[in-house]
Amino acid sequence: MDIDVKNLHPLEVRLLRHVDLNEQITAERIIDELGYNVGQCNQAFSWLSAKGYLVETSRETRVMYELTEFGREQQQKGTPAQRIFTFIKAEGPQALPELASALQLEKSEIGSAFGQLSKAGYASMNEENKAQALSEELGGEFVLTTELLRLGLAGELSEADLSEAQKSAMAKIAKKRGAANSPFKVIEREYISFALTAEGKSAKEAILKAHITGEELGLVTSEMLSTGSWKEGSFRPYGLNAPTSRLIPGRHNPYGNYLQWVKDKLCSLGFEEFDGPLVENEFWNGDALFMPQFHSARDIHDVYYVKDPVHCKEIEEPWLSQVAKTHEDGWTTGSRGWRYSFDHEFTRRQVLRSQGTVLSAHQLPKAKVPGKYFGVARCFRYDQVDATHGADFYQTEGIVLGEDVNLKTLLGLLKMFAEEIAGAEEVKYVPGYFPFTEPSIEVHIKHPVLGWFELGGSGIFRPEVTKALGIDVPVLAWGLGIDRMALMHLGLNDLRELFTPNIESVRMRRGN
Repeated sequence: MDIDVKNLHPLEVRLLRHVDLNEQITAERIIDELGYNVGQCNQAFSWLSAKGYLVETSRETRVMYELTEFGREQQQKGTPAQRIFTFIKAEGPQALPELASALQLEKSEIGSAFGQLSKAGYASMNEENKAQALSEELGGEFVLTTELLRLGLAGELSEADLSEAQKSAMAKIAKKRGAANSPFKVIEREYISFALTAEGKSAKEAILKAHITGEELGLVTSEMLSTGSWKEGSFRPYGLNAPTSRLIPGRHNPYGNYLQWVKDKLCSLGFEEFDGPLVENEFWNGDALFMPQFHSARDIHDVYYVKDPVHCKEIEEPWLSQVAKTHEDGWTTGSRGWRYSFDHEFTRRQVLRSQGTVLSAHQLPKAKVPGKYFGVARCFRYDQVDATHGADFYQTEGIVLGEDVNLKTLLGLLKMFAEEIAGAEEVKYVPGYFPFTEPSIEVHIKHPVLGWFELGGSGIFRPEVTKALGIDVPVLAWGLGIDRMALMHLGLNDLRELFTPNIESVRMRRGN
C-alpha cells in the first residue's frame, strides 16, 4: 500500500509511532504518555479516524460534579439555608429583609433558602410575618449538602460513586447551565476508546521507514533565526499544491437575513416594532413583571450585574409607586400581592437585559388599544454554551392587546411562529409557569437531529402586570427563542453555526 505519510500532522505522527495493534487508545493514556492536552487528543483522533487509521471501539458518558467558586464559598460560610436557620435559632424570629441585611445575602437567595426550610418543616412564618425555627437542628438533605460540599473540595465527584440519597441532594444544588449561582457544576464527559486498524499499522510502518518523528519543524521563528538553531532541525514538507481557503467577500449573513425576514413578516401582519436598551434595571427586568424580589422565581434568570454605575438614577412614575403597591398588597388589581415591603434601592440596580419581556413591560404604558407589537431583543444570561444554549441570545417578543383577544388567539399566533417562521413539522404546547402570565404555555418543537426542545414561553399577562402599568384589557404575550427558530429554518444543528465567520457553509443549507 502506497501511503503518503509526509502530509501527516506531527500530532498524528507521534500518536501512530506510540501505539500498536490490539492496544486500547484513550485520551487519558495519550495525555499521560505523550503530554497532549485534551484538544490535541481530539484533533489527532478525529484526523486519524477520518483517514481510517483508528476505529472507535467503545463510548461511555459519565456524569461528574465540579465544585464552583460559589460552592467553595458556601463550604466555608455555610449554605444560605444553614445560615438562616442558625441565625433565627440564635436570635429569634426575623423578617426576611432583616435576614438579608444581617447575613449579607441577595434577596433572591433569602427567599429561595427560606422556601427550602419551610418545605422541609424546619422553619415557618409566624403571625408577624417573621421567619422562625421549628426544630433544634437541621437534618436530611441539608446535612447531605454539607457533606457533598466537603467532598467536593478534594476534586470532581462522580455520579457513579454517590449514594441514592446523595444523588437526590446533589440534583438540587448542581446545574449543567447557569452554574454561577450553584454550588456544583454538572459535567458530562464522553470516554471514548480507539484501536489501531490494519491501515493504521501500515501507516506506522511507513512513518518509521521514512524516519519521520513528528518533531519536524513547521515554522521558523525569530528566535531560531537569531540563534541559528534552525540549521540543526529538520522541516516538514511544504505543500505548494495545497488549495488555499476560499475568500468570498460581500456576502450577507444568513442569520441577519432571517431576522429581517421575520421582522418584515410581522410588520406585514400589522405589528409595530419596539426596541429598548441592553442595560436595564431590576424594576423593568423583573419587578414590573410581578416577579417578587424575595422569591425563588428570580432564580429563573441568572443575570449579569452592571458594575458601574450600580444603580440607575430614577424609575418613572407613577409606574414605580403602582408596581410597588401591587407587590406589597395588590394595589387595585384585585390581588393580595406578595405581602412584603418593596425595596426601592434594589429595584434601581442595573443589569443586562435577561429577557425580551422587558420590552413588553416598557410598551404597556404607551400602547394603543387594540394594538399589536413585537421586538427582536438580544438577551444575556449566564449559561453553559452548547448546541441549543448561549450566554447571549435573541428573543422575539410581542404583545397583543384588546377586549376580544383570548387563549385561542394566542395559540393561533404560536402556531404561526412554530410552523411558518420556524418551519417545524412537529409542535406541542404544554402548560408552563411564569410569574407574570396566567395561564402560561410553553411551545416545544422537534428538530430532526436535536430532538424536542423548548422554543419559548407565552401566556396572558396577569392583572398585576397590566393594571399597574395602565392597561385594563387582556394582553397576550410571548417570548420565543428566535435563534432556535433559525436552527429549523436554516437547516442547522448547532446555535453556534449562526455566528460562525464561515457563513458560506450556512448559506448553502436549506432555507437560503
